[in-house]
Amino acid sequence: MELHTLQPAEGAIKKRKIIGRGQGSGKGGTATRGHKGAQSRSGYKTRPNFQGGQLPLHMSAPKMAKRNTQAKYKSINLDTLEMIAEKSAKSTITADLLIAHGLFKKGEKYKILGKGSLTKQLTVNAHACSRSAREVIEKQKGEIIIEK
Repeated sequence: MELHTLQPAEGAIKKRKIIGRGQGSGKGGTATRGHKGAQSRSGYKTRPNFQGGQLPLHMSAPKMAKRNTQAKYKSINLDTLEMIAEKSAKSTITADLLIAHGLFKKGEKYKILGKGSLTKQLTVNAHACSRSAREVIEKQKGEIIIEK
């Protein structure tokens, strides 16, 4: 086998169909485009999402709903705060202390809820606090500091 003897496989090369070169070719006149209409004319293009006059999928699909922009809070109860205060022997509960105990991840917002009881005087830093929790903390002469 040498380079000058190489040939493509049989049937690998087809002759190009020549259209629009007169009636004698058998493909003249309309040049396989059919009669009249936009598709028979040069320069014809459709939009990528055109579905032949049917309402396109992107228009019939539901639109995006109104987004809920309300802040999402993780909740923590008073009895959990008391337990953490006993473990750490601190009277000030901060976000860093709660993160260290594995209750939240950094950057998460949390809200103090009023479930359980409180026997210690605590200063609590939180992003939000329920009315019942605030009453219990203030009853014990504690303080709530709301962070932003």
